[in-house]
Amino acid sequence: MAGRDDELDYDAELADQGDDRPGMDEVEGNDYSALLRDSDDDYDSDDEDDDLDDEDDDDDDDDDDEDDEDDEDDDYPEDATEDDIDLVVALYREDAEPAALALGKELANDLDGLIDELRRVPGDAGAVGVVSIDSDFFVIVRVRGRKIEVVLSDIGAALDWPVARDAADFLGVDLPDEDDDSEPVGDLDLFADAGLPELELEAILSDDEADPLESIESIVDKLGFATVYDKVAGEFDL
Repeated sequence: MAGRDDELDYDAELADQGDDRPGMDEVEGNDYSALLRDSDDDYDSDDEDDDLDDEDDDDDDDDDDEDDEDDEDDDYPEDATEDDIDLVVALYREDAEPAALALGKELANDLDGLIDELRRVPGDAGAVGVVSIDSDFFVIVRVRGRKIEVVLSDIGAALDWPVARDAADFLGVDLPDEDDDSEPVGDLDLFADAGLPELELEAILSDDEADPLESIESIVDKLGFATVYDKVAGEFDL
């Protein structure tokens, strides 16, 4: 056993002297951080934190976009019901003769759909669409090839009705405050070439004594569509 005792004595002596390998004198207890490879030093925990922060920022941006979309959806007016819709009519000339056509009521909530439908009307020089809602306001759309002109009789209606909101968006008009005065907006000169100057149309639209349906009758009469318009308007339950 003498040999074994000598080995134990030698190990004990080494333990007392300590390990003289470079860096070992910096190790305390079970801390091995001083022995990490140099390549490990290239890993920066701050970089990881920055990456996580960037991911969080991206998530926040996505959340903000979703919130904005939700706000827009919440703010968008509900569709007019069938009872709310007074009429949806197309006016055009075929072989120089005035003509009118009743359109589907669903178009009273869809400006783009109305424009598409007016493009299909076989007019000599395009077509005019008229939408009246709840005897409260109306939208006039004139389509001539790629040229589209829009008039909204009351900008205040854009707060409550989708086709009015679409018209305001199409025209690039800011939404009013609820307590703002009503006023017509849009291409008020759209019938200047058809015998209805801008100032005269504006006067019709600004007449507070006339309800929207009466204003529409005045406009179509000036344009020479009174007879055919009256016949088609009679198909709606006014």
